[in-house]
Amino acid sequence: MLHLRAVPCSPLPGRLTEGPLWDDRRQELLWVDIPEGLVHRAALTDGEDGPDLALLATLRFDRPVGAVALCASGALLAAAGTSVLRLAEDTPVAGAVALAAPVLPDDGLPRRMNDAAVDPAGRLLAGTMAYDESPGAGSLYRLDGDGLVTLLDSVTISNGFGWSPDGSRLYYADSPTGRVDVFAYDPESGALSDRRPFVVLDRGVPDGLTVDSAGRVWVAVWGGGEVLAFEADGTLHARVDVPASHVTSCAFAGPARDVLVITTATEGLDEDRRGAEPDAGRLFACRPGATGLPTTPYADH
Repeated sequence: MLHLRAVPCSPLPGRLTEGPLWDDRRQELLWVDIPEGLVHRAALTDGEDGPDLALLATLRFDRPVGAVALCASGALLAAAGTSVLRLAEDTPVAGAVALAAPVLPDDGLPRRMNDAAVDPAGRLLAGTMAYDESPGAGSLYRLDGDGLVTLLDSVTISNGFGWSPDGSRLYYADSPTGRVDVFAYDPESGALSDRRPFVVLDRGVPDGLTVDSAGRVWVAVWGGGEVLAFEADGTLHARVDVPASHVTSCAFAGPARDVLVITTATEGLDEDRRGAEPDAGRLFACRPGATGLPTTPYADH
């Protein structure tokens, strides 16, 4: 088993940084700070201690942003508030257009979008959650040219979408379950079937994840201060130490997609813990000897 350590990157800490995403077209990294409604862009650079990031621009939305995705047209999708917004290239945030919004239960629970990702055929999967993390109050949706379809109900916190290199399997975490599940995935229709546990964590809970070109699944562990990589058969392949306990997500970045970028949070840390983790909320990076899959854009034309 490989044992690695990630180093902090230059951008200042955020409150709940999430959803790192490599933009192959612009050769830039995007990520969000969910409660602050921020979407950041940065260039990947070489620092003294390893890969680093140089902040280029920040978009500020008027609502929380759970995740962003790229569009084939060059536009940006944002799972923001309780809607999926489309922001055309070089358009101010105020010009974002709502593509879809789920019909939410009339139970008085405030909800928001959380994690989201584009499947190999260009469809968006996105999940909702209650702000108070009420069990089963969220759902998982699929958005494509035919509209919004509910895939799963009674979800608590949808996290970590990743597909096997051939697109036949979807890895997914409803975080409070403490495990990553795997579905059989139909690339033609986007249908899910045959859900089963993939791995169960012995500490912390699974948050975001990514899949590399060899089919390994890299899982960010909230409360564990690490990213764990598993072979397709569930065997532990690597452990990446992160000097921040709340690790939220990870993605491969760079021209060769050989840099693992990791997001973290200060949210949920008490004052003593924040003092012991001065780099909490930062992005971290390392080169783990693996490469990521290309980023698929949402098929909006």
